[in-house]
Amino acid sequence: MPARDVFHDAVRNALIKDGWVITHDPYTFAYGVRNLFVDLGAEWPVAAEKNGKKIAVEIKGFGGTSEVRDLEVAVGQFLLYREMIAEQEP
Repeated sequence: MPARDVFHDAVRNALIKDGWVITHDPYTFAYGVRNLFVDLGAEWPVAAEKNGKKIAVEIKGFGGTSEVRDLEVAVGQFLLYREMIAEQEP
């Protein structure tokens, strides 16, 4: 399991205060023989609706030696996770 970002607890607490229910910490899914880890999975409980809203939250700090490289990695993770989640949880 990867290390947590320094902002993990702050983001988690902010989601809870906003009414989200944390369903996964971390949100893990299989990619071939490997596991991928998104920092948090959450859902918004909505009354009188069959399917509540769901989100996956990847928490990123851009403190590396290159902010552009940090952004490239974050965008790559976003695209990969979006495809995998769409495939496994349509």
